[in-house]
Formats: sequence, structure tokens, C-alpha cells
Amino acid sequence: MVRREKSNYIIRSVSHALDVLEQFCGDADELGVTELSKRLKLHKNNIFRLLATLESRGYIEQNKATENYRLGLRSLHLGQAYVSRMGLLRQARPVMEALVKQAHESVYVAVARSGGMVPLAGVEADQPVRVVSTIGDTLPLHATAVGKAQLAFATEEEQKARLPEALKRFTAKTIVERAALLQQLKSAVDNGYTIDAGEYVDDVRAIAVPVKDYMGQVVGTLALSGPAHRLTAERMQRDLAPMVVAAGRDLSSRLGFHP
Repeated sequence: MVRREKSNYIIRSVSHALDVLEQFCGDADELGVTELSKRLKLHKNNIFRLLATLESRGYIEQNKATENYRLGLRSLHLGQAYVSRMGLLRQARPVMEALVKQAHESVYVAVARSGGMVPLAGVEADQPVRVVSTIGDTLPLHATAVGKAQLAFATEEEQKARLPEALKRFTAKTIVERAALLQQLKSAVDNGYTIDAGEYVDDVRAIAVPVKDYMGQVVGTLALSGPAHRLTAERMQRDLAPMVVAAGRDLSSRLGFHP
């Protein structure tokens, strides 16, 4: 029996559908039919049919306000299944639970997505007033601890590619000057952690560290967050940062990372 190359079995329409999905892995959160047609060099009618198919299965959704398309929840679920199977979420659960018991603040893990960070799982603090992580939402890179942890331990080329020229302001404390942000990221590498001092949401602070796998690649970030009146600058630096750094090392070790 003659064994044929797997490339001979490729279904072109399926390949084109995957091409459409992969266009949303870059910096663009939303894309229109015309833009996708230009990028993929396919007729608009073909693009529309592919989008309609993906939308019917929940992998793509349309923003009714702009009529552009973006990734749907099924894409997130598929990604979560992959991350879970490769061990991040499974290994993160006991680490997060232990950190919450130690610090009495909420903890979550997030992974990079086009243009931001997406929290995948979290454990809430045993406090009447606590920060609840928005699982599945996309958080900005430059204004959150998890985003800055992802950027700080990336290469300069990756930082340039992922950071937009104009940094959006969310609060009065948001760092919108690119040079100032890059300087803070350099300091974060020395410290081993990053801080959000109310830069994304007023009165909410956070500490984050990178999570690395057995190849030394950053596969996500681990963060602790809480209200500003409890997460004072002194407490964050003296008590909480060492806890989060230790938890991050523990989680990375569970994923096979040994510096």
C-alpha cells in the first residue's frame, strides 16, 4: 500500500476557515469582511460564507455596532481546553488556593491574547470586600500587572510588536508615556514582579509574576489583586510581593521550569 502525504488530504475550505481564525491572533481585535478579503486574497463572498459558518458554531461573533467580526466564546473555550490539558490551569489551582489562604486576597492566572491578557481562572479572597477577576475578558497590556508581567519578560522586539504607539488612559494613574512604561518594565525584571497601582481600575491594585514552562517560555502570568485600602504600597512591597514571587516560582516549577 502506497502511503500518501498528509498534505494530499487537506480540505481547502477548512484550511481557509482556519486562515480566517488566525487573522485574529494578531493585534486586531476586530476585522471586517473587506480587510479579511485583502489579507487572505479571497473573494468577499467566500469570506462572508466562512464567517457565517464560524459564527454559527460560536467561534466568531459580529459586533452589531461596527458590523466587524471578532473571536467568539467557543474560541476561548477551545483555548482553555488546550491550556488546561497542557497543565497550566491544573497546576495553578493548588498554587492559587494556597496563595489566597496566605495573603487573604484574590488570585488569578491569565494568558496572552491578541492585544491583551485574558484571565482563565481565579480564586476569590475570603474578604467581604474583594476584587473579582473577570474571567474571559481581555485586559490591556500596559495598564495591568498581568500585562506588564507578560511584557517585562518578553524580548524588545516582542514589546515593540505588542505595544501600540498610543497608550490608552484608563485612570489618572495610567502610564501613557511609552518611555516611562519601558523603564518600569526594566525595573520589573530586576524585582521579579510587576505592579498595577490603580492604573486600570481606580482603587484596585495588583501584583503579577510571569509563569514559565519547562522550556523557559512565559506561558502566562499569576496575579494577586485587591482594593487599594488593603494593598498599600508598603504591604505590597514588604509582604505580598515575596508571596506572589514564591507562588510564581512554585507554579513554574510544577510546569517543569528549573532555572
